[in-house]
Amino acid sequence: MIYELGKVGMHVVNKRWFQFFVFFILAFTLILLISVTDFIFFPFIKIVGSVAVPIIGAGILYYLTKPLMYFFERLKINRIISIVLVFVVMILLGVFVYMYIAPIAQQQFRNLIDNVPKMVDWAQDMISLWQSNQTAIPDQVNKAINDFTNNLQSHIDSVINYLFGFIGQIIGFVTSLVLVPFFLFFMLKDGEKLVPFITQIFSKKKAANIRALLSKLDATLTSFIQGQLIVSFAVGVLLFIGYLIIGLNYSLTLALFAMVMNVIPFAGPFIAVIPALIVGAFQEPIMVVWVALVMIAAQQIESNLISPNVMGRALDLHPLTVITVILAAGSIAGFLGILFAVPFYAVIKTIILHFYQTYVDSKKNKEDALI
Repeated sequence: MIYELGKVGMHVVNKRWFQFFVFFILAFTLILLISVTDFIFFPFIKIVGSVAVPIIGAGILYYLTKPLMYFFERLKINRIISIVLVFVVMILLGVFVYMYIAPIAQQQFRNLIDNVPKMVDWAQDMISLWQSNQTAIPDQVNKAINDFTNNLQSHIDSVINYLFGFIGQIIGFVTSLVLVPFFLFFMLKDGEKLVPFITQIFSKKKAANIRALLSKLDATLTSFIQGQLIVSFAVGVLLFIGYLIIGLNYSLTLALFAMVMNVIPFAGPFIAVIPALIVGAFQEPIMVVWVALVMIAAQQIESNLISPNVMGRALDLHPLTVITVILAAGSIAGFLGILFAVPFYAVIKTIILHFYQTYVDSKKNKEDALI
C-alpha cells in the first residue's frame, strides 16, 4: 500500500504542472522574504539605482551606434578605431545641434513663454464671448466655467511650473549621464563577449537554447530602440516641414516636442499635437484645422510607410495591449514607466514565448524542456 502511494506521489512530482506549481510557491515565498528583510537589500537597491541611468543610457546608445561601428569594421577598420570614429560622429552631431538647432529652438521657446499671458487673455475672451451668446446654460455649468476662467492664470502657471520642474529633472538626468560614454565604450568593445560568458556554465544543449533566447532579446530590443527613435525623428521632420508650410509659429520648438513625445508608443502622437493645436488656435482659429491635417498626414505616412519598413512586425504588439501596458506603467512609475513599459513588456513576452515554444518542442520530441 505504502509502495503504491509512493509510486503515485512520484508520478505527481514528475508532472510538469506540479513542478510549475512548486516553482510559483517558491517564487512568491522568496518575494515575501525579500519584502520582510528589505533593510538588507535596500543598500544594494541604492547601488543599482545609482548606476541604472548610465547603464540604460549606454544601452540605448549601444543599439543606435552598433550598426555604425559594424559599418566602419566592414571597411577593414580596427574595432577600437571604429569605436573612436563612432564617438567622433556623435560629437559632430552634438556640435551641429548645439550650433544650428538649439539657438533657434531656445529663442522660439522664450517667445512662446512670453506670449502665454496673451494666450490666457485670449482664452478668457473666447469663453466670455461664448457665454454671452448662450441663453440656456445651466447655472452649474456657468459656475464651473467662471471658476475655471477666474483660475485660468493659476492653471497655466501650474502647467508651466510643472514643465520647468520636468525640465529640471531632465537636466538632472542628463547630468547623471556623465558615465554613459565609458559604459558605451566597453559595451561596443566587449558586447559580443557577454553571451559566451553567460552560457559557459551550462551544458552544450542548454547553452544553445540560452543563446537562441538572447538572440531573440537582442532582436527585440534592436527593433524597438532603433525603430522607435528613427520613427520619432522622421515624424518630427515631417511635422516641422508641415508646420513651416502652414506658417505655424514656433514650428521648430513644437516639432522637437513632438519628436520627443513620439518616443512614447501610441500615446505620444496625441500628447504631441496638444501644444500645436493651442498655439494654432491662438495664432488663427482656422490654423487648428491645418495643424490637425498636418498631424493626420504625418501619422498616416508614419503608420503606412515608415513604421512598416523600419520596425516591421518584430514586436507584434496589439494596440489595446500597448494602451493597457502604458496606463498601468504610468500609474506605477510615472513618466519613466510610460517610457520603458513597452520594451520591458516586449522583453518579458519574448522570454515567455521562447520557453513556451521550448516546452512544446520538448513534448513533441519527448525530451528535456531545458527550463
